[in-house]
Amino acid sequence: MARTSVDNPAYYINRELSWLQFNRRVLEEAQDENNPLLERLKFLAISASNLDEFFEVRVAGLVQQIEDGYTEAGPDGLTLTEEREAISEEVHQFVAEQYQSWNDQLRPQLSEKGIRVLALHELDNTARAFIEDYCERELDLLLTPVTVDPSHPFPRVINKALCVAFLLRRRRRSSLTYTGVVTVPRALPRLVRLPSQGTIDFIFLHDLVSFHAARMYNGYDIVSSAAFRVTRNSNLYLAEEESRNLLESVRTELHNRRKGDAVRLEIDADADPEITERLRSNFGLEPWQVFT
Repeated sequence: MARTSVDNPAYYINRELSWLQFNRRVLEEAQDENNPLLERLKFLAISASNLDEFFEVRVAGLVQQIEDGYTEAGPDGLTLTEEREAISEEVHQFVAEQYQSWNDQLRPQLSEKGIRVLALHELDNTARAFIEDYCERELDLLLTPVTVDPSHPFPRVINKALCVAFLLRRRRRSSLTYTGVVTVPRALPRLVRLPSQGTIDFIFLHDLVSFHAARMYNGYDIVSSAAFRVTRNSNLYLAEEESRNLLESVRTELHNRRKGDAVRLEIDADADPEITERLRSNFGLEPWQVFT
């Protein structure tokens, strides 16, 4: 009796695509109306955290292999380039579903329960006075605005740090536009609690940075702004035989993880295309690595 061949690609499931299906199950828990509302919000956050790690390690490793010239197909029959294209399609759809879940389901339902995440134009006079004071008291001391020009290179953006990019124009001098970048320290909360009566109100930190930017960029008009975040390669590359102290090598690599090559750019969906393209070019990313 002939032995069945195990070389048929149909017998195998791609590891990375399988992992994405696992993370889709996490997102489905966020979409499940039978789960408590705050639990659903937690599941959405977990799906986002999982996706961060997926890009830091798995996608980063895949990109590195492609750049190193590996062309051999895996047991599933997919070449690395085909695998990358499949991952890109799957993840872009997944991210769209994440934001649909947040914008169309969780955020409105939280608002019905009295937990609101407000935009700047929705603030009343009390909340606006609060953010004016918060920006002066908390933000102004911690933020360093950078204007990118021949004498000021693009700042080093650490892994997964919240940043805000600006399209700037000098007042009364030129029609040229410049790129401005503000990196927000991790010590600050991503959601800032607002004073309110009868509801629990928050505002996103990046909205406050954009609001305060006009005072930081003296002599410039702000044409547009967009919050963004860069995910970097966080794989560990150890040459054990060349190291006298493996523990020291691990410590060095852990320190360098935050500064690896960029593998993903997340940016506001309504960002000015010029800002998006300047950031993409600066980080050396292909269009499929940009996620709105």
